[in-house]
Amino acid sequence: MCTSIVYSAGDGYFGRNLDLEVSFGQEVVITPRDYAFNFRKLPTMEHHYAIIGVALVKDNYPLYFDGVNEEGVGMAGLNFDGPAHFFSVEDGKDNVSPFEFIPYVLGQCKSVEEAKQLMTNLNLVNINFSDQLKLSPLHWLIADRSGKSIVVESTVTGLHVYDNPVGVLTNNPEFPQQLTNLANYQSVSPAEPANTLTPGIALNNYSRGIGSHLLPGGMDSESRFVKETFTKMHAPAGKSERENVTNYFHTLNAVDQQKGLDEVAPNTFEYTIYSDGVNLATGTLYYTTYENNQINAVAMRNANLNSSDLVSYPMLNNQAINYQN
Repeated sequence: MCTSIVYSAGDGYFGRNLDLEVSFGQEVVITPRDYAFNFRKLPTMEHHYAIIGVALVKDNYPLYFDGVNEEGVGMAGLNFDGPAHFFSVEDGKDNVSPFEFIPYVLGQCKSVEEAKQLMTNLNLVNINFSDQLKLSPLHWLIADRSGKSIVVESTVTGLHVYDNPVGVLTNNPEFPQQLTNLANYQSVSPAEPANTLTPGIALNNYSRGIGSHLLPGGMDSESRFVKETFTKMHAPAGKSERENVTNYFHTLNAVDQQKGLDEVAPNTFEYTIYSDGVNLATGTLYYTTYENNQINAVAMRNANLNSSDLVSYPMLNNQAINYQN
């Protein structure tokens, strides 16, 4: 399970929590402009926008979990097991495998609107990366510097592109149902609630934060969607990059998963393997891992973006503790 957001303070930030029970050896990967993306059913993309994100590199191919291009468009794939359905190759369509979808969009789109246009003839096809690496059932959040975002879902009824007014995505159910469910929590507030239960009779507000009493806190995707939407909608904007990055991670950490709380198989637990966020103007990727809470950064523009060679940085997993005495 996972959570992805676009946070519009400052330059704007895009990223996600990756929640799984096993790590894949993912790295921070910069794909420069002249790296050749060889698509299975489309012509090779020999020149494109540079991309930074978190990926598993296999056979010199970056399998991106999430990424942002140099124009400030971000995209993340999240688990969508059950509703996800990918199709056979269809003549006359732009046939793209889901493992190619992130570079297909980020390589050539400067905005969400351009991404929408790119997908008017799209067919997400059931082609595995290899016999060992099968397709994952995914749906995707796409956002840009304006704060606009969309959700892309391929189900048995076809390809669906939804405007996303809240800029949050988790997992099941299908996105329209997630939005509908928010109506059940529209009275949740950071403020003290008005007493409409017993008008004229004072009640004892035994605690601060009673306005958020009904906010769900489970590890399930519907609860995380509600809680992260509430958290993001009320998150403050900082006055500096450092403050905005700090606020961003606090916002995303509201729904991170700790080991031991989400059992997906006997004695096997899902947890937040990493959290990341990319500044949509500068292309700097910030990340933390479960083992290392320190915020680490990789700047896309410090790499040679006119190269054809991938640039990879291993994620730092050793906890950084600042001893003061």
